[in-house]
Amino acid sequence: MLKSLFNWKVLLNLVVAIGVFVGLVWLTFRWLEYHTNHGQEIPVPNIVNKSVHDAVKILDDTGLEYEVDSANYDPKYRPFQVLQVYPAPGSRVKDGRTVTLKVNPRTWAPIAVPNVINKYSGLAFQRLDQVGLKIGDTIYEPSIQKDALLRILYKGNAVNPGTRLPRFSTIDVVVGSGPMRNISIPNVVGLTVKEARVVIAKSMFEVGLVEHEDGSKDESDIIYYQDPASGDVRDQGMQIDLWASKKTPAELRAKVEQLNSIYRMKVDTSLPPVRYEEVHSEPSYDAPVVPAPAPKRETPKPEVPKTETPKTQTTAAKPAAATVEKPKTSAGNGTHTAGSTAKPATATTTQQPAQKPKAKKVVVE
Repeated sequence: MLKSLFNWKVLLNLVVAIGVFVGLVWLTFRWLEYHTNHGQEIPVPNIVNKSVHDAVKILDDTGLEYEVDSANYDPKYRPFQVLQVYPAPGSRVKDGRTVTLKVNPRTWAPIAVPNVINKYSGLAFQRLDQVGLKIGDTIYEPSIQKDALLRILYKGNAVNPGTRLPRFSTIDVVVGSGPMRNISIPNVVGLTVKEARVVIAKSMFEVGLVEHEDGSKDESDIIYYQDPASGDVRDQGMQIDLWASKKTPAELRAKVEQLNSIYRMKVDTSLPPVRYEEVHSEPSYDAPVVPAPAPKRETPKPEVPKTETPKTQTTAAKPAAATVEKPKTSAGNGTHTAGSTAKPATATTTQQPAQKPKAKKVVVE
């Protein structure tokens, strides 16, 4: 076995195989260098803050391919301004290498209008704000859907859900303010069903039951009866039932009378009208009993007696036993001394103002 391995023919074949392998490897690397332009590199030019048109022209002159990315809008920069370049400016790349440009678009990226029609206005406003739409004017319109969003307007035109608008666009909304009251019902007798639908819709009513005499659903049939009758007043959104036929209303007089007996209330005018008189009864209020004021009890005040000064006789002296001296009374406090002969004032005595006694000289002999 070992002897056969060292045979000269085997060794020759091994050397030839090794030579062929080395040659193939060398030729492969030479082909790669030629195909990839090894050693031939181009510097990326500085095109940041230039317009996209100028940047594309520079890249075409240098032999580089380009790719533009304008997904996000930044209002701080000019429209179509190059914000970023990859690879970075100054990097050396092969000829034909693709350079990515991040460009500021002309405006915000468009967004789809959400489906908020006939939704509550509070939730609709919140949803519109989340997608990036600004609410401008709020227009209120009579509708049975009170506080519901009826339409979305962009630049005065109605837009449907799904319409793409620029982000942060200002839109106007129409909100229902509730039904109108006491609207006169239009007269649609003599019109076709198709024409009656248009008139009823303009009057802010709805079409209810439509009964065709022959059982068909032909919109060209003529209306010969309606309920409620024309001239009645109803609220917005009420339904109007229609009866239609290919005949004219004059030909269906019996049918009209039959419907009147069902849907129209007849008023008997043979009896005198009942008069109702309003009786105004004024409520009577009992005056509260106020007790009579109690008579004031007057406290009698003692009358200050007049004080008299005894006169002295200068002609002859009377004996002491015969002389009767009246005791002095104090006029300030109105008290009497013992032996006073003055009587107290009674309740019936009229009080007189106290008189101040005049001072006199008393001469005692």
